[in-house]
Amino acid sequence: MRELTKEALNQFEKHYGYSAELLIQAPGRVNLIGEHTDYNDGFVLPCAIDYSTIVASKKRSDYLVNIIAIDFNSKDHFQLDQPIVKSEHGWANYVRGVFKYVQETHPNFTGVDLIIHGNVPLGAGLSSSAALEVSIATTIKTLYNLSIDPKELAKICQKAENKFVGMNCGIMDQFISTLGEQNHALLVDCRSLETKSISMPKNLSVVIINSNVKHGLVDSEYNLRRQQCEEAASILNVSKLRDATIELLEKHKDEMSDVVYRRARHIITENARTINAAKALTNNDIVTMSELMQAGHLSMKDDFEITVPAVDCLVDIVKAEIGNKGGVRMTGGGFGGCVVALVPNEMVEQVRKAVENQYHTQTGLKESFYLCHAMNGAGKIS
Repeated sequence: MRELTKEALNQFEKHYGYSAELLIQAPGRVNLIGEHTDYNDGFVLPCAIDYSTIVASKKRSDYLVNIIAIDFNSKDHFQLDQPIVKSEHGWANYVRGVFKYVQETHPNFTGVDLIIHGNVPLGAGLSSSAALEVSIATTIKTLYNLSIDPKELAKICQKAENKFVGMNCGIMDQFISTLGEQNHALLVDCRSLETKSISMPKNLSVVIINSNVKHGLVDSEYNLRRQQCEEAASILNVSKLRDATIELLEKHKDEMSDVVYRRARHIITENARTINAAKALTNNDIVTMSELMQAGHLSMKDDFEITVPAVDCLVDIVKAEIGNKGGVRMTGGGFGGCVVALVPNEMVEQVRKAVENQYHTQTGLKESFYLCHAMNGAGKIS
C-alpha cells in the first residue's frame, strides 16, 4: 500500500504541478460464498481484501473534472455544469457515472483533479470496478464534506454501474468495499441491507488464485442469468427467488424449462448455504464450511453453469491438497476469474506449489496467486 500511495502522490504532482490534498483508498473484495444471490435479494458473505484502488485529489474552483488513470495510461475530463455523458474510455464511465449520481442528490460541489492508481487485479472477479466507484464517491464525499451515509454511498455506486455503465450488478461489491471490516467477513442481507460481522478464523488464510481466464461481465451472460432468475420468480409467484423454497420450486418444476429450474435451484440452495456458512465460520466449524463451499462450487458448475474448465481444474487441485481442513470454490460472477480458498496457514506454501506444478500442465495457463487478509472498507489514507 505504501508504494501505491507514494506513486499516486508523485504522479499527481508530476501531472498537475502541485500537491494532492486528499488520499482515499477503497478495497477490492472476495466473496466467500453466496454467488448471484445478491440481485435475487438473498444473502452474501464477502470480505474486503488488501488490494485497493487509491485516488489522490485536489478541489478546483471551476466545474472541470480531470482524471488520470495511471494503470491504463489514459486521461479523461468532463464538466460538472454540463450533462455528463458517456466517455469513449470504458474505465472512465465508472468515474463519470459516480459523479453524475452523486450530483443528482448532492449538487453543491465543484470540479476536482484526480489521479487513480491501484493493484486490484482487473477482470479477475475481485471487483476492481466497485473499488474504483467507491474510491471516487468517497473522494467527492470527503473533499466536499457531503452528508452521504455508507449505505447510500454504496447505492450511488451501484446505480452508476447499473444505469451508466450498463452492468446489471447487485449491491454486494459496492457494499463490502464501503463497509468492510478488518479480520471479518460480512453477512449481508441484500434486501434489508442489514449486515452481521463474521469473525474470520485466525488459523485460516484467504487465498485467491486467478485462473487468468479473463471475463468481461458486461458482455457476458450475466444479464441473461438475471433474466432467467426473474422468469423463475415470476412462475413461482414470488417477488424474488429469496422468497422461494425448494418445496415450492419442485411443485412448479413442470411449468418451467430445465434451464430456468436449475438456475432457480442454485439460488435457493446457495442462500441456505450462505447463512449456514456464516454460522460455521462463527463456530470455527471448518469441516462444515469446506462442505458448503464445495457444494456451492458444484451448484455454480452444474446448475448455474458459470464456471469454466480452468477454474474447475484449480478447485480440484486445491481441494486435493486441503481436503476438509479448508474450503475452495469459484468466486465472482463467473466465466473465468478466480477461485477463493480458505487454507490452513501452515498449508499455504503446499497449495501454492501444487498449483504451480499442476495448473499449467493441465490447462496451458499460468495462475496468479494472492495471499489476502480481510481489511476495512473505504477511507482516508493519512
